[in-house]
Amino acid sequence: MGTALVYHEDMTAARLLWDDPECEIECPERLTTALERLQQRGLEQRCLRLAAREASEAELGLVHSPEYVALLQGTQALGTGELQTLSGQYDAVYFHPSTFHCARLAAGAALQLVDAVLAGAVRNGLALVRPPGHHSQRAAANGFCVFNNVAIAAKHAQRQHGLHRILIVDWDVHHGQGIQYIFEDDPSVLYFSWHRYEHGRFWPYLRESDADAVGQGPGLGFTVNLPWNQVGMGNADYVAAFLHVLLPVAFEFNPELVLVSAGFDSAIGDPEGQMQATPECFAHLTQLLQMLAGGRVCAVLEGGYHLESLSQSVCMMVQALLGDPAPPLSGPMVPHASALESIESVRVAQAPHWMSLQQQGQRGLGRDGASGSHAVAVTLNHPLGVAPVLSPSPRSPEGRPSPLLLPGGPEFKAAATQDVAALSSLLDQLRLNPTPPVRTAVALTAPDAALALPSDVLCEEGSAPQEETQAWARPHEALAQDRALTALGKVLYLLDRILDGQVSSGIAVTPASAAAATLDVAIRCGLSHGAQRLLCLAVGQLDRPPDLTDDGYDSQVMCMSGSASRRNLWLNIGGKEAAALSMFHVSVPLPGTTGGFLSCVLALVLPLAYSFQPDLVLVALGPAHGLRDPQAALLAALLRGPAGGRVLVLVDEESTPQLAVVLARVLHGEAAPSLGPFSMASPEEVQALMQLRGQLEPRWKMLQVATEAGGPGSG
Repeated sequence: MGTALVYHEDMTAARLLWDDPECEIECPERLTTALERLQQRGLEQRCLRLAAREASEAELGLVHSPEYVALLQGTQALGTGELQTLSGQYDAVYFHPSTFHCARLAAGAALQLVDAVLAGAVRNGLALVRPPGHHSQRAAANGFCVFNNVAIAAKHAQRQHGLHRILIVDWDVHHGQGIQYIFEDDPSVLYFSWHRYEHGRFWPYLRESDADAVGQGPGLGFTVNLPWNQVGMGNADYVAAFLHVLLPVAFEFNPELVLVSAGFDSAIGDPEGQMQATPECFAHLTQLLQMLAGGRVCAVLEGGYHLESLSQSVCMMVQALLGDPAPPLSGPMVPHASALESIESVRVAQAPHWMSLQQQGQRGLGRDGASGSHAVAVTLNHPLGVAPVLSPSPRSPEGRPSPLLLPGGPEFKAAATQDVAALSSLLDQLRLNPTPPVRTAVALTAPDAALALPSDVLCEEGSAPQEETQAWARPHEALAQDRALTALGKVLYLLDRILDGQVSSGIAVTPASAAAATLDVAIRCGLSHGAQRLLCLAVGQLDRPPDLTDDGYDSQVMCMSGSASRRNLWLNIGGKEAAALSMFHVSVPLPGTTGGFLSCVLALVLPLAYSFQPDLVLVALGPAHGLRDPQAALLAALLRGPAGGRVLVLVDEESTPQLAVVLARVLHGEAAPSLGPFSMASPEEVQALMQLRGQLEPRWKMLQVATEAGGPGSG
């Protein structure tokens, strides 16, 4: 199954017919530029193209009143003056004679995408549409939105496909209050929105956009609002929000379908959002969402008004939907203090409703346990060296944006120039790191297992030169046997192909008796052949090699800016007790519950990995590793992100015969199998995790879920 791209050129017909600085940014070029970039990158050609159809009046009626639909239908016959008068009755809306047709196509595109995914014709997809929809309400247009495309698609999935659990993720920079109002009392739809809020001083200026708005009646806990109270939020803030808020709740909810209100005004350069998240961040977010609902992800375009940032972000999302590895996130992965305050406030508000947040515990609840009401100026260490001072944007007494920050204002021009330069530099970096020609390669000891692999997974037959293999094996008695030596040669060959950019990820099967020795050699080889930061995740009865230091082996130290950079992070799952022997040597027992395993992965493994920013991940599933196949697959799939897809998994040959096949599928971009019903972590698992997090947070800032007690937090 592939990826659908739903589009219709008629959606470019509607445009602003009079002078309105507020509305002029919602223009047809938003679609045409994004589509051109998809074509230039060869991404459109890899998708299944579907021509959008118009939603029927009955389908629009799933969300909107008949009177409102009739009113919109009547705009087709209105003149320019009448359209302007009618537009003035709504907030930030303009109508055109083609608006009704365009809006029906936008809603219909979302419906077509959902039908294609749920019918199994495709695995996922993007509906490239305008006008956007998430602000639209039952009987009112709002914020450029006419019909609520995602809400209509969710209702359709419930009515026509019988779904009982739908997750809507809204990463547009504005709060999608229209979706919230429609589903706030519905426990079958979990709505998550992050949005620029600034303590209620940013549009749409709603009290119900804050973290304590959690739904109503039977829907309590099924509305999750994460308000950003400062501009300048970046990659670390967005990933932290997913790891510490959205994903724990989403895995517990266990959706059957994920709908994304994909607004890219939350990306760098956008005049509306003034945020700093770079385009590749949206590939990471998309990959994380593909861990849910069997990979059934339907994205629908919402906002995004910086054409280059929008189009590149759309390309990154489509790459991830197609299964390509996400480029690594550059720059320091350190969330801002204001972001941590917001994350903390959401976790506090939602903890009564979700076991997954209760069991992780709440730390650092200074003051009143809610997000701070004071403004904190923070310096953003932008990955491209741009470091603006962040603070709430200026406001006029009426709460409207200051003229300084409106298009044409001096501060806006300065910020826009800075962001455009940063974006251009980033795109140059991405062009220097092309996707490897082979996405996944495997070296198997049982040839018949290859029959179950996807057709474009490479069965690697090569091996490192015998002399080289023997030299690496010489210190280890366990590698003296022919079988072990042959397996080691395949591991070394595969590792070299990953490091030289020919292969993105790989799997190699090793004899159980030689698992520890093979891992030792793989670490040594990786560090000596170009890996600057190597994350080793050892599962089962595997100890860290005795002469392996935080800096590598012996005196292998990489110098950056005149200081030693720790090159190896060793994390063992399956140790006898939770222990941080150093900031680079961590051990945790294997959790016995679904909730404990997910907490270990989302609240420990991934934050460590994203903080460390490895350029190679080694996953070793050793003897008696104890993971079920779905757990191992989820772990491998999630670790594709931090290292830009460069993952090598070593599998003990005594594991289940299908494990290598399952791992190959997820490393190739397919969805991981379901973990099964959610079960709450045991008190012992919770305590072990809390203990480790407390020890490690001073070094690894992505572990934080709150500002440091009594301090300013991270900046």
